[in-house]
This record gives sequence, structure tokens and C-alpha cells, in this order.
Amino acid sequence: MDFNQFWQSAQQTVPFLDNFQLQMVWEYRELFIDGIQMTLGITLIAVVFGTLIGLFAGMARLAEVKHGPWKYPVMLLLRWPSTAYVTFFRGTPLFVQILLTHFAVMPMLVHPDDGLLLSGELASTLRQDYGAFLSGLVALTLNAGAYITEIFRAGIQSIAKGQFEASRSLGMSYGQTMRFIIVPQAFRRMLPPLGNEAIMLLKDSSLVSAIGLAELAYAARTVAGAYSRYWEPYLTISFLYLILTLVMAAGVNHLERRYQASGGIH
Repeated sequence: MDFNQFWQSAQQTVPFLDNFQLQMVWEYRELFIDGIQMTLGITLIAVVFGTLIGLFAGMARLAEVKHGPWKYPVMLLLRWPSTAYVTFFRGTPLFVQILLTHFAVMPMLVHPDDGLLLSGELASTLRQDYGAFLSGLVALTLNAGAYITEIFRAGIQSIAKGQFEASRSLGMSYGQTMRFIIVPQAFRRMLPPLGNEAIMLLKDSSLVSAIGLAELAYAARTVAGAYSRYWEPYLTISFLYLILTLVMAAGVNHLERRYQASGGIH
């Protein structure tokens, strides 16, 4: 029995289902499968690179030299740029950031004629084949990095200053102190908010469908446009997003319990 026969049988058994035509969703099942893969892929990459940005930007926001010749260079080159970055990306809508990145920033950086980063045939190929993906990835990564920056800043500040002073008194450099003492402890405490940010980013990735990236929301919009029906495709992706977020939440909870069992989170 194929899906169409199964659904017709289910509709005859449960009259309430008579108005739901899931056959159209099944017809485009490959598009939905590709959409799930794209959604998970772009979310994973954005979280990884956003975490790296957040780590360095969070440390830049905490950089401070009270005396000496490096006081103002540190403020001008580290603290102020990182603060401006966080303020902009946390204070503006992600949807606007995606549009700005796709229609203004990326054409300026990657352009066949006069791209600041790439030009020529390679730039033309990237824009034609991967333009929406690159724009969406850059926008999601920068947005995630801004929020993760604040997570890292708060996590680092939560570590007692005595540990920093003790490590420095043992002869460890600032970099060694942050790498081996402060950041590992802070990361354990930051795990819950980092997991929440990853879940939020997974759901917010639906916004990149506005620039033509074939992810879950794009698949639902395609089916809705083809059949002029909206309940079936959008309820389908709602349940798919719900399943994905529940799986991610369960993974984060597992990591939290693991660290709690080992005494890593207090």
C-alpha cells in the first residue's frame, strides 16, 4: 500500500481528516527532505562559526588595560568594535540582516566585475550556484556570534577573579590563563544558553527562505504556491521544526546532566 492509498483509508476511517490533503506533501517529499538537510546544515555551520566569533568577540569586550600605552589602542581596536558589532546585530531584526547581507554586502564582496574579496569567473559561479546559501550563512553566523558574544562575556565574568589571579601568580600568561583555566570552566556554565541559542537559530533559519534558499520554509511555500493550500504544508513544517527542536533540546539536557554528574556545573 502506497502513501496515497494509506491516507485515503485514514480519511475514510477518521472523517476529520477528510479536509487534509497530505498527498501533496508526499508528492514533494524529496523537497522537504532536502529542506531538512539544508536547515540542519546551515544551522550547524552557523553555530560553530558563531561560537568562534563569540569567543573572540567576548574576550575583546572584556579586554582592558587601565594604565600604559596600550590603554587606548585596546579600547579603539578591541572593545569598541566588538561592542558596536554586538549592539548592531542584537538591536536589528534578523530578517533585515539577511536582506542587507544578500542584496548589499555580498554583492559588494563577491562580484564578477569588482568584488572586494572575489571577482571574475569564480565569483560569478559562487553567486549563481551558492549565492543564497552564502548570504544566509553569513547573516545567521554574524547574528549568532553577537548573541554568543554576550554568553561568553557573562560566562567568563561568572568565574571568580581569584582563579585568574592565582593562575597569573603561577607564571601563566593571559592567553594560557584564559585557555586552560577560565574558558573551560565558563564553557560548562554557558552550555545551557548556548544550547538555547542553537535552538533559536534553527527556528530562525526559516527566514532565509525569503532570499530563495531551499530549506524547510521554502519547501512549504513551494507546495502552497503549487496547490493554493496552506494548512498541509505549513502544519507539516511546524511538526518537523518541533521534532528537530525537541531532539536538540534533549541533546542539550543530556550534556547538562553529564556535566552535573561530573561536577562541571554548579
